[in-house]
Amino acid sequence: MEQSKKRQKIGVLLLNLGGPEKLEDVRPFLYNLFSDREIIRLGPALLQKPIAAMIARRRAPTSMANYQKIGGGSPINVITANQARALARSLKNDGNYMVRPCMRYWPPYAGTVLREMIEEGVTELIGLPLYPHYSKATTGSSLHDLQQNIAKYNFNLPLREIRSWPTQPQYISCLAERIKEGVAQFQGPVQVVYSAHSLPKKFIDEGDPYVEELKQTITAVEQQTGLQGKLCYQSRSGPVEWLEPSTPDMLEQLAAQGCRNILMVPISFVSDHIETLYEISMLYKDQARELGMQLECSRGLNDDPDFISVLHNLVLSASGALK
Repeated sequence: MEQSKKRQKIGVLLLNLGGPEKLEDVRPFLYNLFSDREIIRLGPALLQKPIAAMIARRRAPTSMANYQKIGGGSPINVITANQARALARSLKNDGNYMVRPCMRYWPPYAGTVLREMIEEGVTELIGLPLYPHYSKATTGSSLHDLQQNIAKYNFNLPLREIRSWPTQPQYISCLAERIKEGVAQFQGPVQVVYSAHSLPKKFIDEGDPYVEELKQTITAVEQQTGLQGKLCYQSRSGPVEWLEPSTPDMLEQLAAQGCRNILMVPISFVSDHIETLYEISMLYKDQARELGMQLECSRGLNDDPDFISVLHNLVLSASGALK
């Protein structure tokens, strides 16, 4: 039985958003994002793509300027590829695993990755979202896209889905260590602020567990750090009602309360992207400075060996190899 298990080839897909790698990628990336009806409904279904094209054209110049400030593109594709390689190395002695990044809105797309896995003799799949907290806008959309591609190409392979991992012990320890390291940069009292990617409020009203899972992570982290933090939400856009408080509003509130030092923890991000490199480390840092505060961002998890251990254990648990 053990020999049979070792002969099985398990394909691990690291599911992530993807991002534009150079400035000319920004507009098509935005088009892909806004074309996804699962995260935003733009009029009747027939008009989704034309409206998405219009929004992408309108927003591209501002987005391109922001990406220019972080080097001309997003590092998320490179980071996810590095995570996949490091995870594959860590799994070498645990079985026959093939690990690949799989992006939702930019190559490599699910169909391409699945075909490669079939050609390499993969017999079952594990979908591992690089989103610790479930939302239908992130994990839900990626898993649905994966399922659709499995059906579309008639890849009759069993798929094990890791839907979320907000309290995975090594993940909590990684965050706690980043916070302790971050707090040590300051002199005097420090306010920890957890900044998560925002969502339209209606998602939560309709039962999305995202906010509840964020709070589970924060509770577990605070048990290790002994530091109380505040939760807020960044990166909102469009006219719908978004989760509150927004990160800029939180900074205003803290300044009014006399706060002087802020460690911002990008709680829903495991890889550096535009949200950490531009929004937190430039935009919010500048806002904090204007309000008389010092703001620093905790270090990204990226392909740190401790974080690769998190992914390693998630894969072993999903494949039944972790006792």
